[in-house]
Amino acid sequence: MSNDRQQRLEQGLQHLSAPFTAAQVDQLLAYLTMLERWNKAFNLTSVRNPMDMLSLHLLDSAAINYAIQSADYIIDVGSGAGLPGIPLAILNPQKQFTLLDSNGKKTRFIFQVISELALANVKEINKRVEAYQPEKRFDAVITRAFTALPNMLQQCDHLVASNGCFLAMKGKKPDLELSQIEKAYKVVDLSRIALPLIEAERHLVKIIKISAEP
Repeated sequence: MSNDRQQRLEQGLQHLSAPFTAAQVDQLLAYLTMLERWNKAFNLTSVRNPMDMLSLHLLDSAAINYAIQSADYIIDVGSGAGLPGIPLAILNPQKQFTLLDSNGKKTRFIFQVISELALANVKEINKRVEAYQPEKRFDAVITRAFTALPNMLQQCDHLVASNGCFLAMKGKKPDLELSQIEKAYKVVDLSRIALPLIEAERHLVKIIKISAEP
């Protein structure tokens, strides 16, 4: 079974053009094992089957790896069980990640993952996004199934650096939400992402705050 997981993971990462090493694959599979084990006791995700977790969580997270390459200081808002933050942090050890969630059991799980996998580039924060005031603003603010785009921008506005961006992971193209974005923000990219072994629609919306530009 572990060989099947490894093969599917490596093939999926190759399909997504996400560079990886054997050590990173081992870490991703260790994270998957932890997620599977903790999920039985703490209900971290509604996805139960490990192969489905691999596709719907690990590869879904890795699918936006290309979009964060110009960012060094990244926050994953509403990270839940560490998605997409943990997979992205494993694939990008040179970047710094903050994983923010208001659910204590989920941030405790993230802390355990950080400890067991020795992820020196990740820290977890157990707070509501409105209450979190970072010492330094972020190059990229990532959300995944968090809230509608106008609400996300309002709640996360204080987190993004003047030259930074918001990266919102969505399922179907959010046409109504896009039409409701305030004029202080600009959608600079809307990409449909094709995930291996998944038929469902996936989109990534990149937004900048134009009022913060010089």
